[in-house]
Amino acid sequence: MSAMFDLTGRVAVVTGANTGIGQGIAVALAAAGADVAAVGRTPAEETAEKVRALGRKCELVQADLSSIAPVGDVVAQVLEKLGGLHILVNNAGIIRRADAVDFTEEDWDAVVDTNLKSVFFLSQAAGRHMIANHEATGQRGKIVNIASMLSFQGGIRVPSYTASKSGVAGLTKLLACEWASKGVNVNAIAPGYIATNNTAALQSDETRNRQILERIPENRWGSPADMGGAAVFLSSGAADYIQGHILAVDGGWLAR
Repeated sequence: MSAMFDLTGRVAVVTGANTGIGQGIAVALAAAGADVAAVGRTPAEETAEKVRALGRKCELVQADLSSIAPVGDVVAQVLEKLGGLHILVNNAGIIRRADAVDFTEEDWDAVVDTNLKSVFFLSQAAGRHMIANHEATGQRGKIVNIASMLSFQGGIRVPSYTASKSGVAGLTKLLACEWASKGVNVNAIAPGYIATNNTAALQSDETRNRQILERIPENRWGSPADMGGAAVFLSSGAADYIQGHILAVDGGWLAR
């Protein structure tokens, strides 16, 4: 059974790998045997240390995914430095908060460009390689997008984030429909409330923190490590017949 989850010989690209969920996923993939390309606006040195401590390679790829300009170079660097590209985790993302009646075009474009447009075009570039590799070797490619609870719910004061993450869910299904027969699995993880730097303000707000915990059946915030098992599963042979699925890892939030 363990062989089904073994990622030895695979190369995984994780965007937004510096901290939080991206780092947790990068480390988990390395623990399962994958070499990792950690992509971010700044070098993910801490992530690289954790990956290398597990005996795996980690290459740092600096790229600002607020535009699609670096997409081709990201794929080229990964292939040159690590010799393959078998797994892509689209984790990089941003959020801007304001009432819908006051939301600016600038904040809309910044979030949608990073969270949705770059996800598509990086998936496209990686998918081209994965499809060709499958034709040549029979090896399957794996794309794991990071969706959100707001792929299912509306939320408040985050219109562009909700739109982008709803778009990620739809894009996941679209790519699965197109690429399943070409040897690429495309799925997504929808994290619940995870204790990261991005949620520090919510965690420190006594009232909001209590309200959140009351809604979560697990009665705790998730950790970046909680995302790791789901990412390994969806990246592994154990998930070869799973396509277009958005897996909620939320402590039961959506079950309430």
